[in-house]
Amino acid sequence: MDSDLKGLLSGASREGIITEAQAEKLLAYIDRGRSAAADGIREPVGDTETPRFVRGFHDVLITIGIVIVLAGIWGVGTFYAALPAIVILAEVLVRRQRLALPAVALTIAFVQWIAVVTAFVLDVDSEGFSPIGYALFYVLPFPVLLAAFHWRYRVPLSLALFFVSACSLGLILIFYLIQMATGDVNFVVNHRTTTSVILLAAALALFALALSFDLKDPARRTRSSDVAFWLHLGAAPALLYAMLSFVFMDGISDLGAFPESAGNGEAFMVVVIVTLFMGVGLVIDRRAFVTSGLLSLGFAIYKLFETADMKLDVYIFVTLLIVGLVVLTIGVGWPWFRRIVVSGLPQPLKEKLPPLR
Repeated sequence: MDSDLKGLLSGASREGIITEAQAEKLLAYIDRGRSAAADGIREPVGDTETPRFVRGFHDVLITIGIVIVLAGIWGVGTFYAALPAIVILAEVLVRRQRLALPAVALTIAFVQWIAVVTAFVLDVDSEGFSPIGYALFYVLPFPVLLAAFHWRYRVPLSLALFFVSACSLGLILIFYLIQMATGDVNFVVNHRTTTSVILLAAALALFALALSFDLKDPARRTRSSDVAFWLHLGAAPALLYAMLSFVFMDGISDLGAFPESAGNGEAFMVVVIVTLFMGVGLVIDRRAFVTSGLLSLGFAIYKLFETADMKLDVYIFVTLLIVGLVVLTIGVGWPWFRRIVVSGLPQPLKEKLPPLR
């Protein structure tokens, strides 16, 4: 293309349409324009959070076969027999053929195998374990085996699960050492503020790790982005749970669940936290921070309407309606909302974030 253009300009100068000096200046001008375009947006920016593990129905069909085969082996034989099948399938489908969705399915199957076998081994002689000791030994095999699995097969999900399990192990170890040092077997219950601070620090560390992978690849084209995708799926609910533990110092039984004593003040604080999560999600272009807070948002709105003079079925459906509208509004207007939020950030920070659409 460059040689053709240069030939055309040379021909135009020979015919006297332009001078030779003008031809050289024009060619240099065109080259500068191409360089500027190359430095800008090379192609329309699509959805940077499109899962790369879904590449086609071929992968889906293979994954269905994996699930059926492993379920059959698990049912006919023992759970020990599932490991050789997972390894053989991973060698063929992941290491050789590099199929993305089957790699995810086999990683999940491997994690499930670790969980079942570890629980079985510990349950054989678990009478001497304290709850924190049981949790420590239960989580211990996960990072070790996941590190080996990732070293062999290089699946982004396996690396993310390694970091999550290592963070969980470190968190449990901290509580175990504190419990041993203080002699308080109910330290988590008796020192809720300290517990919440430790949980928040661990969740922030996991979020920082996910963000570091994101910043390596703002365009979301490499494995770093895939690892960040899975890490954010773990970091977002962990961070939400840690922040909710400050709101409900009496404790919450599970992610997003409200104690019976929760009032309008706590419900309002949850709405504020979920709104903050949505803002963070818009800045880093990760919808995991929005979806992780939807359940808590629903409970908060439910609590706010519960104090009003409404029938039970009315405020349940009103809650569903409001949460659904929030989801649709953010989903449809995501690029527009993100432009509004990101436009107010400093330019050096903008350059590190995923491009606007």
